[in-house]
Amino acid sequence: MGKPRLFLHICCAPCATHVARVLNEKYDLTGYFYNPNIYPEGEYLKRLDEMKRIAADFNVELLEPPYDPLNWFSLTKGLESDPEGGRRCERCIYMRLEETARRAVKEGFDIFATTLTISPHKNAALINRIGQSLSERCNIAFLAADFKKDDGFKKSVELSKEYDLYRQDYCGCLSSKNKPPL
Repeated sequence: MGKPRLFLHICCAPCATHVARVLNEKYDLTGYFYNPNIYPEGEYLKRLDEMKRIAADFNVELLEPPYDPLNWFSLTKGLESDPEGGRRCERCIYMRLEETARRAVKEGFDIFATTLTISPHKNAALINRIGQSLSERCNIAFLAADFKKDDGFKKSVELSKEYDLYRQDYCGCLSSKNKPPL
């Protein structure tokens, strides 16, 4: 019997490095680069190119839906000045995980997860609550995790240096770009 098939939402290559190493041991892993929040398009393409490079190096299939920032702008309209980690971020995380769960079900995966919890700037409890809620709604298992634990974030930084990856200085959205660097 083979490994369970896991559909992994990936926010960026630096975050994917350590997470992919950990998950590849137990799962048949496919990455999903769904990030309509990243702005501008040049930044999105830069992050996508880095992710393609890491996916090839880690032997992970990578699926990428079309870039659709208008959907994200519509979803977060009126929340542009919310602080990082506020309602804008919650909606953004929900949007990305909901699409990941739907696609995972459509493609016949056993479980879905996200790299988002590796960031020290992200609330793992919130992300896991959203994932579990979507798990129940979409009828697919969710891997709740906090990948920053056990020096996960530190390991991702080290792997980013080893692979000479571009490390962005903002989450991705226009609102986070216009705030002080992470």
